Amino acid sequence: MNTWHIHIQGRVQGVGFRPNIYRLASKKQLNGVVYNDLNGVHIKFTAKKETAIPFYKTVLSDAPSLAKITKHSILEIDNQIYEGFQILQNQEAKTTALMLTPDFALCENCRAEVLSHDNRRLLYPFITCTSCGPRFSLINGLPFEREFTVMDEFKMCVTCKEEYTNPENRRYHSQTNSCTTCGIKLSLKDPQGEEIVNDTKEIINKVVDFWHEGKIVVIKGIGGYLLTCDATNSKVINTLRKRKQRPSKPFACMYPNIELIQQEFQTDPSEIKMLLGEVAPIVLFKLKNNQANIAEHEVAPNLDQIGVMLPYTPLYELLMQSFGKPIIATSGNISNASIVFEDDKVFSELSGIWDYVLTNDREIVTSQDDSVVRFSQLKKQRILIRRSRGLSPNYFGPVSNEREEVILAMGASQKSVFGVLYKELFYLSQYLGNLVYFESAENYKRTIDHFMNLLNCRPNVILVDKHPNYHSTEYGKYLTDEYGAKLVSIQHHFAHFASVLSEHSLLTKPEKVLGIIWDGTGFGNDGNNWGGEFLTYENSTFTRLLHLSYVPSILGDKMSLEPRISALVHCWKNDTATEMIRGKFTEQEWLLYQKTLNKGQFLKTSSMGRLFDAVACLLGIMDVQTYEGEAALKLESLAQTYVDQSEIIDETYYVSKISYIENLPTGDIIIGVVKDLKSGMDLNQIAFKFHYSLVKIVDKIARLKSIKKVTFSGGVFQNALLVDLMQLHLEPNFQLYFHEEVSPNDENIALGQLAFYQTTNKDEIS
Repeated sequence: MNTWHIHIQGRVQGVGFRPNIYRLASKKQLNGVVYNDLNGVHIKFTAKKETAIPFYKTVLSDAPSLAKITKHSILEIDNQIYEGFQILQNQEAKTTALMLTPDFALCENCRAEVLSHDNRRLLYPFITCTSCGPRFSLINGLPFEREFTVMDEFKMCVTCKEEYTNPENRRYHSQTNSCTTCGIKLSLKDPQGEEIVNDTKEIINKVVDFWHEGKIVVIKGIGGYLLTCDATNSKVINTLRKRKQRPSKPFACMYPNIELIQQEFQTDPSEIKMLLGEVAPIVLFKLKNNQANIAEHEVAPNLDQIGVMLPYTPLYELLMQSFGKPIIATSGNISNASIVFEDDKVFSELSGIWDYVLTNDREIVTSQDDSVVRFSQLKKQRILIRRSRGLSPNYFGPVSNEREEVILAMGASQKSVFGVLYKELFYLSQYLGNLVYFESAENYKRTIDHFMNLLNCRPNVILVDKHPNYHSTEYGKYLTDEYGAKLVSIQHHFAHFASVLSEHSLLTKPEKVLGIIWDGTGFGNDGNNWGGEFLTYENSTFTRLLHLSYVPSILGDKMSLEPRISALVHCWKNDTATEMIRGKFTEQEWLLYQKTLNKGQFLKTSSMGRLFDAVACLLGIMDVQTYEGEAALKLESLAQTYVDQSEIIDETYYVSKISYIENLPTGDIIIGVVKDLKSGMDLNQIAFKFHYSLVKIVDKIARLKSIKKVTFSGGVFQNALLVDLMQLHLEPNFQLYFHEEVSPNDENIALGQLAFYQTTNKDEIS
């Protein structure tokens, strides 16, 4: 007999890998051990070679469904003697090379058990097993063992302990195992903190009654508190908007079952698969015939899509089965602030928003919002809008670490996500919000500290955005001093480009690649605000090829909040266009802004995001937006309506005379839009024509430069219609690459910072 060592790396802890190995080994009557350490899962056993190799292949092919194996090996080692096959407790390891396990949605087995009158966990709102339940949100240390989680506070009862130690039970070594006897307790309280009821069944009934009565209940979930109310009740939704200070940004809805979603929305198998999978994110759907049982106008004002999710915890399952209708389920926060996850802050920061709170005594270590996904209508391209619960903190794309550095990539300031490269793994944090808000900034710092402690590492390189005033940049500079690390600044749009190149392994390919990087803003190498960029990559070199023509960038952040300002700067010196927008300003504003423009003392911007805002304003969509991207979303919705309602699509566009010598004159687009408005063309058609013009710009530039590989990044490419149009019209002649593992918005900046730094090896020390 020989002794063998199988080493498995990847997402292999917290997914039932060791119990699965135990069962596979027992069937083969092998003697050996399986254990976790900070480098993954290790299997040591005795067998002849003709038995060992097939077993190795079985371990890989029959891995648990939630596992993701990234590396594996088998080696013959010095002979050892084993009696039977055992699961050992975690072993010591000097370094961490371990993927962190995300929080998984409720599995079908547990969903059935929690509703079964024959099961001892009937109505237990925290039922879990090796295939579902929280992981990342409750770990204090590694590897993933109960002693390193908040579940260590809940000592298993005799029955739970028997399940935990029984190899035939699916809760064998389930670190979150608990039940009514030994587990987590629910508590329903009023605004004064007084407990109303404490029996689970009574609590469920009471919350459902509150929803029927038009009350707002804040509920402690996996990664934080959710504000909930009846999604069919217009009055309570408007009350929630007023209290939450969220006048028009769409709310997500939780539906009790998939059948009701399919009844009310246009669905596709790929979308349904996402809803029903272990991530169970919010997925954006179009209503059937624009009708549903929800108060659609109050849920998503003037939008043609609604974010929908299914119950992903046993508590939500119990509540939704009892209520039988959809609810609003939105992050427990004041608009733009971080999700509240600490119990005491529910009574301080969220006071006055909710009527009742449903909480529990399990601590949340790491906060997370729900992930959000949409699919393009025609090509079904998956677009990650927010990468958080169920997806973070692992990144499964290609990474390397030849220099064995510990790298902390600080990301951007809005849509903030940081990344940590340690050993051969790259960890991407959950979405952490806009860092201009104090609570978000504090959570960002706290989460970085948590990662450093989990991984037991210190960065020797810190990557920051080139914008000197980003909070992420400022904090990166502070950490550079704290850790004695090297500081490297990387231009925002080069980072966007590098991220999509990295995802598709294009950084090592010889062909020149075109990068279409469109967003709201980013500090450019020339000191201006970039955002409508055409970049190239070849031989480890990033180059700015072309950009949208510069327009004045005035009034700071006010410009991004008010599309009328974007319209003003794009229409400046165009008398006809100026006449159309003058009524959107007071006389005092008009004189002041004209004076500012005529002085000529301003920064300039090439932002595609601001061009979207300008066109939206000209079309009368809005002058002032209440949330980021609102104008662009509604412009997309208008254009999509034209596509949906038109038998024949008009493929005229605004850019036929552009020569593309130095930059792309956006003034021609504005002239075309104004001309069509004057002619009385339908607004939906103008909106589509604008989108189609952008496709033709990409087509013309790619042809002019003879570049076949075209990549897309930046927040503008959250626009599903634009993605569809790019694929429909460009794919026959070009190879197109969109983000798949990360969002096209600023959440991908940390990945791009890492990829740019490793590829160019250029240290732009700031």
